Amino acid sequence: MNKTLQHRTLSSAIADQMRQAILNGTHPAGTQLRQDALAEAYGTSRIPVREALFQLEAEGLVRIVPHKGAIVSELSLDEINDVFDLRRILEPRMLAQSIPAFEAEDFAAVSAVHARFEAAIASHDVSHWGALNAEFHLALYGKARQPRTLAIVTSLLQTSDRYTRVQLSTTTSMGRAEREHAELIALCRQGDIDAACRFLCGHIETVRSDLLTVIGTFRADR
Repeated sequence: MNKTLQHRTLSSAIADQMRQAILNGTHPAGTQLRQDALAEAYGTSRIPVREALFQLEAEGLVRIVPHKGAIVSELSLDEINDVFDLRRILEPRMLAQSIPAFEAEDFAAVSAVHARFEAAIASHDVSHWGALNAEFHLALYGKARQPRTLAIVTSLLQTSDRYTRVQLSTTTSMGRAEREHAELIALCRQGDIDAACRFLCGHIETVRSDLLTVIGTFRADR
C-alpha cells in the first residue's frame, strides 16, 4: 500500500471516529479540536488528522478557523432551514421516479431498514438513529435514475444526521417518525405517487418543525 493510500485510509477511519464523537456529544458544539492532541490520541501523525478535519469541515460538522484550528460547529438555524428546504424540493422528485420501478424485493429491503430503525428507537440506540433514518430514505429513492440528485441528497441526509438525533430526543417525535415511515411505505406499495410525495413533503416539514422546537427549548433553558 503506497503512502498516499495509507494516509487516505487512515484519515477516513479517523474521520469516522471523530464524526461519531461529535454526533454523540463527546465533542460538543464549540469544542476546539487540536490536531496535536488528536494525533497523540489516535497514535498517528498530524497529516491524516488534518485530512480528517478537512473532511468533517466539508460535511459541516467542524469549522476551520484561522489561528484557532478546528471548532465543532454550532447548531445553525440557517443551515437547518437550508437543508430541509432542499430536501423538500429534491426528495419527492426522486421518490416519484423510484416508486413505479419498485418490486417486491425493494419493498422488503425498505421494510427491513424500517424494522431496524424501530429497534434502534425501542432500545434508545441514539448512535444509529440518524444513519438508519438516512438509509431508510435513500432506500425509497433507490430506483430513481438521478445520480447527481442522489449525491446531493446523500450529503444532505449525512448533514442531517446530528439534527435527526436532536429531533428524536422526545418520545412524541420518536413515535411520529415510526408511524410516518410506515405510512410512507404503505403509500408507495399502493403506487399512489402523488399522495406519497405529498406525504413525504409533510414528513420533512414535520421533522423540521420538531427540530426547531427542540432547539428553541434548549436555547431558552441555557
